[in-house]
Amino acid sequence: MRDELYQQTILEHNRNPRNFRKLEGATHVAEGYNPLCGDHLWVYVKVNSANIIEDAAFEGSGCAISKASASMMTTSLKGKSIGEADVLLKNSIN
Repeated sequence: MRDELYQQTILEHNRNPRNFRKLEGATHVAEGYNPLCGDHLWVYVKVNSANIIEDAAFEGSGCAISKASASMMTTSLKGKSIGEADVLLKNSIN
């Protein structure tokens, strides 16, 4: 059951990725490229003077998992402080 929900979530975010666009006015940009599979994404973040992530977006090409992951990540970062985002991202790696 849990695996089905996981697969449905990935498929939904792959079909309808959230925040899939170039973010004009981004304060931070990162590029990721995996030469083994060809995934190539750019992530954009706009941080305000209070260190709050106002907006996050991504663009590029990749497999369903990479697109879904970027979609979910950018959605979860919006409205977070830099400190909260750092904790969230570190916890997702472990």
